[in-house]
Amino acid sequence: MGIFITTIFALLLSPSVELLDSVMLQTVDVVSSLKLDDDDSRSTYLSTTLDRGQLEGRQVYSVKELSAIVPNFYQPDYGSRMTSSIYVRGFGSRIDQPVVGMNIDEMPVMNKNNYDFDLFDIDRVQVVRGAQSALYGRNTSGGAINIYTLSPLKFQGKRLMLEYGNGNSMRAKAAHYARYGGKLGWSASVNYSHSDGYFLNHERGGNCDGGDNLAVRLRAQYLVGDKWSVDNSFSAGYTDEGGWAYRAYNTDDGTLAPVAYNDECSYRRFAISNGLLIKHYLDWATLSSSTGYQYMDDRMDLDNDFLPLDYFSMGQYQKEHSITQEFVLRSHDTGDFSFMAGLFGFYKHSDMSAPVCFKQYGIDNLILKNANDYYYHLLGPDRELSFEDDNFVINDDFAIPTYGAAAYLQLGYRLGGLDISGGLRVDYERSEMDYDSRASVYYKTYISHEVYTPLHTVFKGDNSTDALELLPSLSLSYGGDWGNVYASVRRGFKAGGFNTQLFSDILQSKLAGALIGNEQDADASSTVYEPETSWNYEIGTHLSPLSDGSLGVTAALFYIDCRNQQLTVFPKGMSTGRMMSNAGESFSYGAELAVKYSIGRVVIDAAYGYTHAEFKKYVSGTSDYSGKRLPFAPRETVSANVSWRLPVPERFASSLLFNVGWKGIGHIYWNEENSLGQSFYGLLSASLMWEKGHFAASVWGKNLLDEEYNTFYFRSIGNDFFAQGKPLQVGVSLHVNL
Repeated sequence: MGIFITTIFALLLSPSVELLDSVMLQTVDVVSSLKLDDDDSRSTYLSTTLDRGQLEGRQVYSVKELSAIVPNFYQPDYGSRMTSSIYVRGFGSRIDQPVVGMNIDEMPVMNKNNYDFDLFDIDRVQVVRGAQSALYGRNTSGGAINIYTLSPLKFQGKRLMLEYGNGNSMRAKAAHYARYGGKLGWSASVNYSHSDGYFLNHERGGNCDGGDNLAVRLRAQYLVGDKWSVDNSFSAGYTDEGGWAYRAYNTDDGTLAPVAYNDECSYRRFAISNGLLIKHYLDWATLSSSTGYQYMDDRMDLDNDFLPLDYFSMGQYQKEHSITQEFVLRSHDTGDFSFMAGLFGFYKHSDMSAPVCFKQYGIDNLILKNANDYYYHLLGPDRELSFEDDNFVINDDFAIPTYGAAAYLQLGYRLGGLDISGGLRVDYERSEMDYDSRASVYYKTYISHEVYTPLHTVFKGDNSTDALELLPSLSLSYGGDWGNVYASVRRGFKAGGFNTQLFSDILQSKLAGALIGNEQDADASSTVYEPETSWNYEIGTHLSPLSDGSLGVTAALFYIDCRNQQLTVFPKGMSTGRMMSNAGESFSYGAELAVKYSIGRVVIDAAYGYTHAEFKKYVSGTSDYSGKRLPFAPRETVSANVSWRLPVPERFASSLLFNVGWKGIGHIYWNEENSLGQSFYGLLSASLMWEKGHFAASVWGKNLLDEEYNTFYFRSIGNDFFAQGKPLQVGVSLHVNL
């Protein structure tokens, strides 16, 4: 905390500079998007963009809080910042590869464990729905989230924010932005947040979901003459939190037990990233080079049975380095013909350990019971298997390098009001895995024996998977001053990978077989899953029917055909693992509508999304789920927000802004049988911000009606669990802008 306070004073004492709204180099905006148009009025996709004022006015501090504000976009709070699952238009993934890519200042985030972080000093967030694989490649079959941090060439000054709310939650931020000589801009910012949490663990005592987060960002931008710009952004962040407030569900009476588990659950993450973006401005095009480096060191410890019993606990400790390089040549939008060409390459290396510790209750009920039942029927009751120790560890270690390369080309032609665009991306990637899974126990098979025999079980080897994907896109658009109408077809791609969480179950089976003298050879083929692909069809419109631009309407109808769908499969019975399998074929169709209307001092935003997502074909074991709805993705998302700048005397305030918002989500099916679900629920939020000169203060509230709802469901060793959404949150904030 001392470092944070020192940084605040250093930033506040830095010399002030002139304020500028934007920066242009010739006719090119140096803070514009590399690949997508900043003006969506002629685009052939739907996107939702929130600027800095909207994000701060609505108290949006994470991507999760964009759920329902963005139609058919849902990122639930699964219990920690590690589980950043996102669902768009019916599709998503609980583990491993996401359906949505994230880019921060044009640099791709290579691991979805890094998707959940505090948004501070953000210029804008753009959420694009529909497959964007032709431009962005892997893991963008559902869309892309483009986050742009505040540029020191666009804004200059000092920003300070302090906030306090219930749950002893607090947030503090300090930043300094400067520009010198019209060419050089630099910024430094630091953000800290803390919460005691909201959910009591009745077994351990104290709240289980509190935590601390600290982040630092440094950015420098330099305009080199009239033809070049250099932009380097460095960030570092640390997270230390609890989480996983999971409540056991009683299937007989439909009640939820309090949170009660006996082992610690925690998540810690240290991450750094650096992005270097160089642009060269030609008379007819812009050539850019973006180079990114990311490092992540995260550690998860979990009471994996989530019960007040000594079943088993697990950890996941991961260190990952990744490097990305991309070159983009994009023509200026000055003629009838346009093009974009790019080359992309990446390499990432992950070292991961995932130990599973079986404790006495788990040993007795998950291992010894089955083995002794076997012994009893085979050799009689005079033999009984037992272990010397009351716990043992299955150690799983992995080294996973992944690398890939892609080339893409997109061409466009404008004929009057008609735009025709087509593109193709050729994407290749390969992933390899070295695995080492092992366990040691001391056991005896006769009750009368006193000596325990050592048993060492090992499952070691390597595996690999690769894929070559052709990712085409084609779109037509017709427009004018009133907006446009469009139709598009795009192919989406979600990368394959490895089922690292399956190795503990494999070794358990080998161990159980060895204990009864019947150890089986393990097969690692099930640890590989293949890419998921989809075809996305969409028709839509962007309308601005009023001449003053006060009304904006976007709408679309879509259909998605998904093949080789990656589905999380849980073995039946008392098994502890889970795996990803290309087990299904699915489709979804739906609609999206967003309206923004400004009248005087009032701005009204409303959005609606509907999705019908269904298994076309899915047979898991003896169960056929064909025709069932896809779980975890909501059928409907609804949001409405009114911002009213109240008329007040100037001596009292320069501005008094009232925001009230409501969003609804549901119905959500929790399982493939569609036997459990979360009904539609709504969350009300509001804020009142007073501004005077350099100062601003606000009072705010989220979930003002204290709605109770569930955000997640899962099944483990025969038990059902739910995660509950956060309750009523209220607080006050102070802002200083110099």
